[in-house]
Amino acid sequence: MNVDLFDFTLPPERIALRPAAPRDAARMLVVTRDGLADRTVADLPGQLRAGDLLVFNDTRVIPAQLEGMRGSARIGATLHKREGPRRWRAFVRNARRLRDGDAIDFGHDVTATAHDRAEDGSWALVFAGEEPVELLLERAGRMPLPPYIAGKRDTDARDAQDYQTMFAAEPGAVAAPTAALHFTPSLLAALESAGVEHATLTLHVGAGTFLPVKAEDTADHRMHAEWGRIDPATAARLNAVRARGGRVIAVGTTSLRLIESATDADGRIQPFEGDTSIFITPGYRFRGIDGLMTNFHLPRSTLFMLVSALMGLDRMQAAYAYAIEHGYRFYSYGDASLLLP
Repeated sequence: MNVDLFDFTLPPERIALRPAAPRDAARMLVVTRDGLADRTVADLPGQLRAGDLLVFNDTRVIPAQLEGMRGSARIGATLHKREGPRRWRAFVRNARRLRDGDAIDFGHDVTATAHDRAEDGSWALVFAGEEPVELLLERAGRMPLPPYIAGKRDTDARDAQDYQTMFAAEPGAVAAPTAALHFTPSLLAALESAGVEHATLTLHVGAGTFLPVKAEDTADHRMHAEWGRIDPATAARLNAVRARGGRVIAVGTTSLRLIESATDADGRIQPFEGDTSIFITPGYRFRGIDGLMTNFHLPRSTLFMLVSALMGLDRMQAAYAYAIEHGYRFYSYGDASLLLP
């Protein structure tokens, strides 16, 4: 499909620079075949049915952005995928100043050596020493806010909490599964009282999620791989919910993509552990999920393509036009949509 079909104009003032407070006070646009409805995230229990199950991504964002020096050259690095105990694949700013084997000093007694530049321009960074890399990042790294926020303000202490979901448990993401940022303990309790269950899986979101689609046709776009896991007990539970007539609602495109990666041709969700680079565009047949809660995404992005595959391109173009006209806040710290096909 032509990527231009997924373009739209977003006024800059619609980009949220801070989350709603409290988190579940964010607005939520409910999109169904019957039309659109304005709600808030706190209204979610009334929008679902007893027996439904929400699936959250329990990945934890690491301070994956680093600033360092290679000699007199300033180097910026954003880690995006672990390749070994001390080795991470990274997108590098000022990469033309790097050569294979160069050492980068990130300060705070944190150094890494650059190796194996890939076709996409990324480098493998191998961290020196014996301390766990997570400890090194806590010293030298900062929270990797998306470029559409970081370009408008500096990262600060608030972001260390604001850009982490209440489910965050498994360190490894360099971007938050932002739909789950809207959830609070009180909202979760209200959902449980309404008979709505929840489960977790893990997908370590990579920085590739922010990369624009540069191809003119979706068939020519290459997705970056991300590591995920659905354990056998969780897979069995999701299948049981659907078998008894409940709906599996993915919270976030990361949860959705992992579930779809793990679902076989018969609609059975299988245990999964490994990389996925699934790319969902209109025409895709969904097998493992029955709905999606997600934020509002960038024009021409793979995520807008995904929601258009779920609900139909015309319906999502209309929904986004409505959201823009009615003041919804977009992107990572923005408002939510609930998509029920």
